[in-house]
Amino acid sequence: MKIRGIEEITAVAGFAKGALYYHFETKEELFDLMIEEGTKLLNNSIELKFRHCKNALDKLKAILMIEIKTIINYEDLITVVINNTLGETSRTKKCQKAVNSYVEKIEDIINEGIEEGIFYERNTEAIAYGIFGVTFSSLLFRLKRDRKVTAEEIYNGYVDTVVRGITK
Repeated sequence: MKIRGIEEITAVAGFAKGALYYHFETKEELFDLMIEEGTKLLNNSIELKFRHCKNALDKLKAILMIEIKTIINYEDLITVVINNTLGETSRTKKCQKAVNSYVEKIEDIINEGIEEGIFYERNTEAIAYGIFGVTFSSLLFRLKRDRKVTAEEIYNGYVDTVVRGITK
């Protein structure tokens, strides 16, 4: 769903337009808050999951599950972010920064796995963007076709394929 106006935002949020204008003067302020809070939520989820991980492979599996659950639970927001990553506007730069920050976390995990001797030494940036891109695009495609998909089904069918190519 692409939200084009304040009326659509308030309809989705379930409150009056006046309440929205009380807190935000422009759609851009609201957009900025959504990106900021979405990024915080994702980072908090990653931090909490990583506390229980023993190595880089566990972290990679955890971050894949987090990405899958985030896409399922926040499909509209994620779609807006991805759709706004091309171009040179201030909005696209914010979305690019959010995506790049997330992909850097994947790259850090891959580098950690190389240091641990778990993963093959490869172009970590390309692998990180590949993992993000394949996970995002395949899951979004599947969601568009079948809304009854669960995070666990996607994860179980996907995690082995993703880690098999980089694991020693």
